[in-house]
Amino acid sequence: MEHPLTTATVELRHYGHDDLQQIRQTLLDVHADAYADEMDDEFNQRFPWFVDHWGGHPGFACVIGYEDGQPVGFAYGAPATPGREWWREHVSTPPADDSTFSLSELMVRPRWRKTGTAERLHTALLERRPEALAVLLVDPDHPKVQGLYETWDYRKVGNRQPFPDSPNFAVMLRELRPA
Repeated sequence: MEHPLTTATVELRHYGHDDLQQIRQTLLDVHADAYADEMDDEFNQRFPWFVDHWGGHPGFACVIGYEDGQPVGFAYGAPATPGREWWREHVSTPPADDSTFSLSELMVRPRWRKTGTAERLHTALLERRPEALAVLLVDPDHPKVQGLYETWDYRKVGNRQPFPDSPNFAVMLRELRPA
């Protein structure tokens, strides 16, 4: 079935650490819609904690897409603490510039999936980042999502289970600037 929506009408807005209280409920609402069928999972129920954790970082950056004033998706993350990047254990020789932006969440509400919205959010979040690398985790139960990130120049470098009740995520790394 062809999806009638395009991203031409989705307006992208940028937010930072100081905007968290203004956008927090929007992030929670989009998450609740995106995971409506999986909200009984305890890991998904902790999403408010993750929003507060990432949003509490002074370098927090977020892009939210809106169509007709309605939030349709978002992407957010923050710079990694230098020397504590969790992707390091998966590469034998880190690049000379190992500054890293950690992409924590990229989420699109069901009605706007497969419209290019996710890629627009992702690009808008990362296009002006000063870091050399971007890193993210992908749930192995979603191989199509991992494949999508690979088309965006990410490569899998290992696996990581950050919490006892989380999946053993694929660790994916991407260069943001040519070496």
